[in-house]
Amino acid sequence: MSGNSNQYEGYKSPLSTRYASKEMQFLFSDQNKFATWRQLWTWLAKAERSLGLDISDSQIAEMEKHINDIDFEAAAAEERLTRHDVMAHVHLFAKQCPVAAPVIHLGATSCYVGDNTDLIVLRDALRLLLPRVASVVEQLKQFAQTYKALPTLGFTHLQPAQLTTVGKRACLWMQDLLMDERALSRCLEDLRCRGVKGTTGTQASFLQLFNGDGKKVKQLDALVTELSGFAKPYAVTGQTYSRKVDVEVIGALASLGTTIHKMCSDLRILASRKEIEEPFETTQIGSSAMPYKRNPMRSERCCALARHLITLFSNAANTHATQWLERTLDDSANRRLTLSEAFLAADASLLTLLNITQGLVVYPKVIERHIAQELPFMSTENIIMAMVKAGGDRQVCHEKIRVLSQEAGAQVKQHGKDNDLVERVRNDPYFAPILNQLGDILDARTFTGRASEQVVEFIAEEVQPVLARYMADLQSVQQVQLNI
Repeated sequence: MSGNSNQYEGYKSPLSTRYASKEMQFLFSDQNKFATWRQLWTWLAKAERSLGLDISDSQIAEMEKHINDIDFEAAAAEERLTRHDVMAHVHLFAKQCPVAAPVIHLGATSCYVGDNTDLIVLRDALRLLLPRVASVVEQLKQFAQTYKALPTLGFTHLQPAQLTTVGKRACLWMQDLLMDERALSRCLEDLRCRGVKGTTGTQASFLQLFNGDGKKVKQLDALVTELSGFAKPYAVTGQTYSRKVDVEVIGALASLGTTIHKMCSDLRILASRKEIEEPFETTQIGSSAMPYKRNPMRSERCCALARHLITLFSNAANTHATQWLERTLDDSANRRLTLSEAFLAADASLLTLLNITQGLVVYPKVIERHIAQELPFMSTENIIMAMVKAGGDRQVCHEKIRVLSQEAGAQVKQHGKDNDLVERVRNDPYFAPILNQLGDILDARTFTGRASEQVVEFIAEEVQPVLARYMADLQSVQQVQLNI
């Protein structure tokens, strides 16, 4: 065995080794988590000093010097002794900051660092995801503009239906993504700091620190909130901030998962019809047994990750539902998995979807052939109306078309031949008065209604105002490297 074989003998999450971006992985990393704990202890000490507690500049400076200087092995050893992750890191930080040791974690409970860090990470993760959503919308916008007038079969019940356009269908995907952007933005806007609330949320320990001065305790809460980058703290908490916050955030992410799954399922259906394909590199292998295949592997990956993301909502919902009174600790292990995996899965899905939308390939000739197989049946009402205008009897014409349609349908279903209804109409002397109009009657563009105009209006009225908020972010998102 090679010297580094041990690295392959333990479980590693595919979300970090295969799918999610380095930026999102960092937000949920131990380095970011525990450095944020130390930053929160430093902010607490600064705020307490500004309100009159005996904390020196040298103590603050010592803490600031060691915020990112974390010995993870030493922390793990401390935790094995204390069986308490926060106290292990308090002890380790105190050893590195002997002058500041007496004021580290002063008046705080474990959730001061744990919950506030979670909220900071949730905020930063939402800020990372939102431009990714906007970038996918931007790509779909360009796609919809390019194909706004290209007719294609619509489908209801997964059966061919009235024509739409390729661009209009993309607008349906965009509309769902805009709803996701709205939901995620709302989560970000509503997110607050837990602040300094004490063991059961009453701020009793801080009231004692400040000799019963409730005004200073309230100021302390506001100062730490401001230093943490939030506009407001939650007005009331138990020991933890309400896990209803997690429900709202994970709910928005799970809803995004439904959007991604729906869109990528549509793409997989269209790929099976050879109408649209996702990007496919020249050296890519579609199947180990069938070299000719061009499987929609990116769309399949998005669907797989999205399903996992959707299921995580039940974890957040059940965790909130079972938090007894001021708090129970059975949320901890579940949240370690749920919060991180939800954001990592959403991140990976969006970046993969961005790659897909950057290189979608449309095959108009295939689409045209599929339309030709169905359009004659769809055009029967137009043929009847043209005959009536030419002086024909509607009931007679309807019966003629009914018989010819059934004959053509038999050719398609029973004999596997092309739809020959148009030729049957041309060969029937009854329809001689409108033969010169058949070309216009069968023009697919006349069957798409206002689809093209809807694309233009939707982009101008709904899409552009949202994208305008992300213009500075769009280019940087395009450059994120992903192991596709």
